[in-house]
Amino acid sequence: MPDRAPQPVDRQLPTEEARDLISLVRDIAQREIAPAAAEEEDAGVFPRDTFDLLSESGLLGLPYDSEYGGGDQPYEVYLQVLEELAAARLTVGLGVSVHSLSCHALANYGTKEQQVEHLPAMLGGGLLGAYCLSEPASGSDAASLSTKAVRDGDDWVITGTKAWITHGGVADFYTVLARTGGEGPRGITAFLVPGDAEGLSAAAPERKMGMKGSPTAQVHFDGVRISDDRRVGGEGQGFAIALSALDSGRLGIAACAIGVAQAALDEAVEYAAGRRQFGRRIADFQGLRFMLADMATQIEAGRALYLAAARLRDAGRPFAKLAAMAKLHCTDAAMKVTTDAVQVLGGYGYTADFPAERFMREAKVLQIVEGTNQIQRMVIARHLAGPESR
Repeated sequence: MPDRAPQPVDRQLPTEEARDLISLVRDIAQREIAPAAAEEEDAGVFPRDTFDLLSESGLLGLPYDSEYGGGDQPYEVYLQVLEELAAARLTVGLGVSVHSLSCHALANYGTKEQQVEHLPAMLGGGLLGAYCLSEPASGSDAASLSTKAVRDGDDWVITGTKAWITHGGVADFYTVLARTGGEGPRGITAFLVPGDAEGLSAAAPERKMGMKGSPTAQVHFDGVRISDDRRVGGEGQGFAIALSALDSGRLGIAACAIGVAQAALDEAVEYAAGRRQFGRRIADFQGLRFMLADMATQIEAGRALYLAAARLRDAGRPFAKLAAMAKLHCTDAAMKVTTDAVQVLGGYGYTADFPAERFMREAKVLQIVEGTNQIQRMVIARHLAGPESR
């Protein structure tokens, strides 16, 4: 056995309630999530029972109003919960982040009547959400989406295909961005579509490099009819709603990335402390010690950055630039740290007998989802130098 096992992250939390919450999350992660993570990911098993447990435990609606079943937690706390969950299994941590993203539109732009009717079940009633913005021909250029919603009396009829949808085919509700007007961002409107709506179907899940337990699929809307009371916000307001959600969602991805990186560092430290070569622990060789030190520094810097952005959000101050920076830095750091963890384990790191190779495969997708890191650089540059000249 190694003579130095990894210790839990020493977190700076604002309240005793938050500390109790992290303790609860760690207990669930250690007992219910981590033990089956490798086997279920390898088999492509979606852990719906885990999301049911998280809902029962009040962990699916943490950043939302307790009036509707949320947890009234600041983003500073919510993101650290995501980090703990992602460290145990990214499918779960990212799934909670996506669920929170799918609740954002209704929680922030819905009418009082809509919130009373739908939010309690979404936040704490066992439902699981999905967020439908991307399309086969509309990824980074999200404003060019072509899924249409056509008014028919008091109803809307939605037709089109969404792509790369986390929880596609297993979600209970979908927050859908569809075109109701002319071209460009001002012609887009948001809708809340039930998962069992007639005409809604999902393709077979994508065959992915990692996160095999999290279904990612195209979702087809073949004349899906919903009433106008499921339109969220005003007509043409959808793209602004989507961008608002993504600013917060990027912080969720950043926190998940640091969770994966922390898990990889913990694995590397434990292995290095127990593995002996040339009569010494490999953790005693300076080259490897420096590698571990760099990995830990990147993680702490990423954690500080996403928390700084979260605190701006909690204070009601602009945070979009810092959110893009956090998503960029944390996901790039996760890719570097997980790659280095594989190197620390050597040949064992390249085998499925150890989790390092899974962490490395999973880290890659975090540089892509919710705005590629090239898009994050564009966002940051616009804050610094203004829009690009045409």
